[in-house]
Amino acid sequence: MSQFDPASFFDAAASRRYDAGHVRGDEDAAARLLAELANDGPALEFAIGTGRIALPLAERGVKVHGIELSPHMVERLREKPGGAELPVVIGDMARTLVDGAGEFSLVYLVFNTIFNLLTQDDQVACFENAARHLRPGGAFLVETAVPSAWIGTGNANGYVNPERVTADEVTLDVARYDPVTQLFEENHVTFTPSGVRFGPIVCRLAWPSELDLMARIAGLTLAERWGGWHGQPFTADSGLHVSVYRKG
Repeated sequence: MSQFDPASFFDAAASRRYDAGHVRGDEDAAARLLAELANDGPALEFAIGTGRIALPLAERGVKVHGIELSPHMVERLREKPGGAELPVVIGDMARTLVDGAGEFSLVYLVFNTIFNLLTQDDQVACFENAARHLRPGGAFLVETAVPSAWIGTGNANGYVNPERVTADEVTLDVARYDPVTQLFEENHVTFTPSGVRFGPIVCRLAWPSELDLMARIAGLTLAERWGGWHGQPFTADSGLHVSVYRKG
């Protein structure tokens, strides 16, 4: 998608909308699992955002640090109870180093955010950056949907779906997928009497097997994979995966 800039997508308006519509139960389950993986050590969240996972994790006694590209998302985090206490560095999660690199017992990256890196090289660099921050034996957790959750049978190259239809508003989800670049280009287009609003996003989709190879390049090894935050098995019918990689 020409003119799309990932850094500008998560602006002030996006940060205000970001928390809407997410399932609190999944956040609690994520915090429980992440606290177990941290095992009393410090944790680092790549793309900490508004703190939807970091804050409940910190409430469980885990010392949480963060890296975040968008200062608007961090501003929203700071407005929440406990948000001002979390150390956050503004930067690119694929390359930014924080204090204590090499000492974290857990690095985690959730909600499809690995796909916000739009090249394979950048995604590999993200795994390498996770490895730089981990202590030996530490865990890097990645949670994301499988590509077929976006592009399934019958809409392999694109689609137009009506997301919302009312008397005074229509929102269309318009998307296309390039299997060569693995870029999924999507725009949520809203029509109202006051005008048209666009909500573009671009992701580079990757199957779990490709992420496993990225981990191996970074010196990490797949240790666990589940089909969700509650530890359900990962099967051919799973729409997402929670994968844990260990540093040797």
